[in-house]
Amino acid sequence: MRATLRLRAAVKPAARYLEAGWPTGLTGLPTHNAPRSMLLYLYNTTLEKLKAAPEHSVYRQSVEALTKHRLALVEATVPPGYNEWLEKAKAVLKDQPEKFTTISSSTERGAAAAKVASGSQSFLVRELPDTKDERYQEWDGEKDEGPELEGSRTLEEKQDLKLLFVKADEHQVKWESEPQLTADQIEELEVKIGAGLIEEVIQVAEGELKLVDTMIKAKVWEPLEEQPAPGQWVYFERKE
Repeated sequence: MRATLRLRAAVKPAARYLEAGWPTGLTGLPTHNAPRSMLLYLYNTTLEKLKAAPEHSVYRQSVEALTKHRLALVEATVPPGYNEWLEKAKAVLKDQPEKFTTISSSTERGAAAAKVASGSQSFLVRELPDTKDERYQEWDGEKDEGPELEGSRTLEEKQDLKLLFVKADEHQVKWESEPQLTADQIEELEVKIGAGLIEEVIQVAEGELKLVDTMIKAKVWEPLEEQPAPGQWVYFERKE
């Protein structure tokens, strides 16, 4: 029901594409601008991190099974024009590799377009999750010089600004975003995954990726230091 309401509210009438930033029907959860590339990054990174846990770990086995299943569904859902876009993107990467950041599977940071290496795979993403919260970042020691001065600038200041913008333009690369999934493709993918809207699926994947580090650090596959008392984990059962 929610997916239907979201489609009616946020779909461009002619193209049948979801409008990024439009309400999904869930408070505080706008329509994602690149759900496919985001999920590919999250799932591949999760699988790579899980390799730090032993294969016999029930935690690793269960998370791997679910992640691989959802990853296969996402990979099988290819937006129109994707193959043509991928060939152009590879050409840009080949010609100007220094202009793109290759991000390992253990690194998460914001980027407009990046080449992501995850294990033996390498793919492109349009947006990466940013886990940093400036509220908890330590002060870097930079002196607060107050607000910028108002009024006209001197010739020297104007020249510095000109050089700044010229320098920035030199590093810009003409980059086309990955083609979007159609509204019908997203709706079909949501049905196959069966975990709510695609934005909710992304939130779950982000949480799972963060949880992997905690579970591996805790070594959840090892025996407890204090063994439970007999019957401690036996719940109330109806006995005949």
